[in-house]
Amino acid sequence: MNLTSDWIDRLKFDANGLIPAIAQDYRDGAVLMMAWMNREAIARTIETREVHYWSRSRQELWHKGATSGHIQKLQEMYFDCDADVLLLKIEQVGDIACHTGVRSCFFNQVQLG
Repeated sequence: MNLTSDWIDRLKFDANGLIPAIAQDYRDGAVLMMAWMNREAIARTIETREVHYWSRSRQELWHKGATSGHIQKLQEMYFDCDADVLLLKIEQVGDIACHTGVRSCFFNQVQLG
């Protein structure tokens, strides 16, 4: 991927300047979490190779794992065919991505009948 801002300009941010970002374990493909990014979060993530998100509740940049130690080290970054979702392939330090203390935020299974 070209690290110039050209690809960032192709992204389709929402009215609040945000784009959903899915964090996926780069080793086994497990989907770990979804959060929001803005241009600053994307730039900081690429610059540091540690994932930063935008916290909608706190209205501030959020360095994932800064307080817990469960940082996400960026390995690869993609955007989808519509340029409205990011996929972050990451190394999850401590193997815990969810604020509840488990590996993945996706643990609530829907019973389908």
